[in-house]
Amino acid sequence: MNRSIDSAEHRDTPTLLCVPFAGAGASYFHPWRALTAGRWRLVAVELPGRERRIMEDPFSSVVETAEDLIDDVAAAAGEGERTVLFGHSLGAVVAYELTHLLTARGIPVERLVVSGASGPWTQREVRATGLPDEEFLARIEDFSGFRHEALDHPEMRELILPVLRADCEMHENYVPSTDEPVPVPITSVRGSSDALVTADQARQWQRATTGGFGYTELPGDHMYLVDRAPELLDLVGKAALHEGATGRRVASEP
Repeated sequence: MNRSIDSAEHRDTPTLLCVPFAGAGASYFHPWRALTAGRWRLVAVELPGRERRIMEDPFSSVVETAEDLIDDVAAAAGEGERTVLFGHSLGAVVAYELTHLLTARGIPVERLVVSGASGPWTQREVRATGLPDEEFLARIEDFSGFRHEALDHPEMRELILPVLRADCEMHENYVPSTDEPVPVPITSVRGSSDALVTADQARQWQRATTGGFGYTELPGDHMYLVDRAPELLDLVGKAALHEGATGRRVASEP
């Protein structure tokens, strides 16, 4: 196990590489291992500035982050015959850059699943970068519809806030490393009531691939995956079997 990858021990199953959203770490995905029921070898990417990499400064560039991670991600992807990348929000664009880097190395990626994210060429009109602390946190909460309880504890807030600011800055300032699409099928997933990413913006990912494309909604807001992890993992599994490549839309609950 290396510094940037936290992986399960199973080596004979397909690999699901997960990239965290802003402010989160690899441990967010640990409960998903039980939910996969052995269908995936789940590998959670560790970003600098948190958890086991807490002594390292966080990056403020998506492209630099992907370049920092690529050696370890390539090693993890190379261990399995099938690899799917998943990223939510910030994690989606980091996963997209990693997909470019993996394919440039000749490492096959079966599918990229992007969640809660606009297409890579669309920047947010309403931003949080540079706001004072309280305004910044209020804007993030407004964006996501979610507030982590750790932010209400001064000691934890002191640790989390710089990382959250850096992550937000890199996402809001993200410019793709290339205008070329990836030769990998993409599935875009969105919470049906996401106030941050519209359905049209989530569908923009179709322009980012020369392979198949699917768009799906699950009930919930921007952070729908907190409550819908089982459904999301089922969806990822179907997408990997190419059942999601036709643009099928999952009906939202009332």
